[in-house]
Amino acid sequence: MSTDPKKRGLGRGLDALFRDVKKEEATLQQKKAATPASAAPAAAPQSAVQAAPVRRAEEMLKPSEANAPAQPPRRLPVDRLKPGKYQPRSHFDDDALAQLADSIGAHGVLQPLLVRPIEGMMYEIIAGERRWRAAQKARVHDVPVVIRDLTDKEAMEIALIENLQREDLSAIEEAEGYERLMQEFGHTQDMLSQQLGKSRSHVANTLRLLKLPAPVRKMVQTGALSAGHARNLVGLKEAEQMAAVIVKRGLNVRQTEKMVQQLNGGDKKKPAALKTKGFAQKDVDILALEQKMSTLLGMKFVIDGEGSAGKLSIEYKNLDQLDDIIARLSRAPQRH
Repeated sequence: MSTDPKKRGLGRGLDALFRDVKKEEATLQQKKAATPASAAPAAAPQSAVQAAPVRRAEEMLKPSEANAPAQPPRRLPVDRLKPGKYQPRSHFDDDALAQLADSIGAHGVLQPLLVRPIEGMMYEIIAGERRWRAAQKARVHDVPVVIRDLTDKEAMEIALIENLQREDLSAIEEAEGYERLMQEFGHTQDMLSQQLGKSRSHVANTLRLLKLPAPVRKMVQTGALSAGHARNLVGLKEAEQMAAVIVKRGLNVRQTEKMVQQLNGGDKKKPAALKTKGFAQKDVDILALEQKMSTLLGMKFVIDGEGSAGKLSIEYKNLDQLDDIIARLSRAPQRH
């Protein structure tokens, strides 16, 4: 690997910052080996176990910091820590925090937080804010930390990349993290793909979500709308209205794709003028109803109308489908 600082591979996790933790873990293992099996605590459920970062980040530190003697973790009171100003996560899931708090209450904080000293004998969290929040929920008064003197630039880069390796960031938080790394550190999409182990198309598609209106981005952040749904809405003038319909009707991604195709004029071979005259003028509620009826009938169902009047069209592809339509209509209750 090149040692040129401009070509350093970033985003390999935080193991290098916690070299000394391995010594502590070895000591703990020796103690566990000496503890009778009957005295050992029950294993934590797999879903509650606190996972340590799996990638390495030696090159994320300046050479002098990377070569500094390993400092053992120390414990700090939770009230001497404050959230990092470069934290990309804006939403913390309450259920996930409660689960982590249960794990910490039973087994303690297994992975030290990375912090840096700031004014007033306080420390800023660079990585590990979820553990800090969960520790407070578990009424744990102090947590293990690794202290590093980091510049604002180093703190921001480490916080962004470490968090982007997590699976529980929302797609919008992930996109905002990518954007900051590109704007403030000159990263390209290809660099992000290599450093974070993401495909180039994943990075590009995630960044596209930032083009959505703010209310739609908020729906993705809170989990009301999935990234798969949201990607279909990028570039639509009716994105907010469409998002509301998707949530209200519980449409899946495939149904959303079909609705967007209809909204954009359906067949790409049609002239642009026809697209403008056709489905693009339809209300998204009408499109949603068309989609629902098409799925119910197994045939294309179209609503054309103005105001309170209009016509319904059902497109059949063979005589069997025609017979099915007639049979359904014949069974319909008569109005008197």
